[in-house]
Amino acid sequence: MKAYLNRRYHFSASHRLNVESLSAEANQVIFGKCNNPFGHGHNYTVTVTFSGGVDPVTGMVANLADLDRFAEEHLLACFDQTNLNTLAAFALLVPSTENLTLALHRIFAAFPDAHLDHIHVEETSNNSFAFPALPQPGRLWL
Repeated sequence: MKAYLNRRYHFSASHRLNVESLSAEANQVIFGKCNNPFGHGHNYTVTVTFSGGVDPVTGMVANLADLDRFAEEHLLACFDQTNLNTLAAFALLVPSTENLTLALHRIFAAFPDAHLDHIHVEETSNNSFAFPALPQPGRLWL
């Protein structure tokens, strides 16, 4: 029997959306206010969804304390209060929240105690990103 575990984490980070190979004018057109030379920050909310069998002894998909230790070491210690542009994960990538979502998916996929099904990153109350994408209610997925 498969069960799902959702866990939320919060961190604050800054970034500047900019492509070095483009002109300043092109970057401004593409990224607008997100191209501010001094960057800008967000309070991110990350929701991870894991699945697995329910352990017959503990009654858990995964131990939350173990998951929280993993998140502390691999998410919060690396990303909280950081300029994303300075991280190795974004050395060759624009630190957009789309790319951040993919990077965080790779990180949490390494959690050994359960299978990562989905990650959702909320940048603002109007912007959020997910990987893999979940079907929308009422939409036919082929």
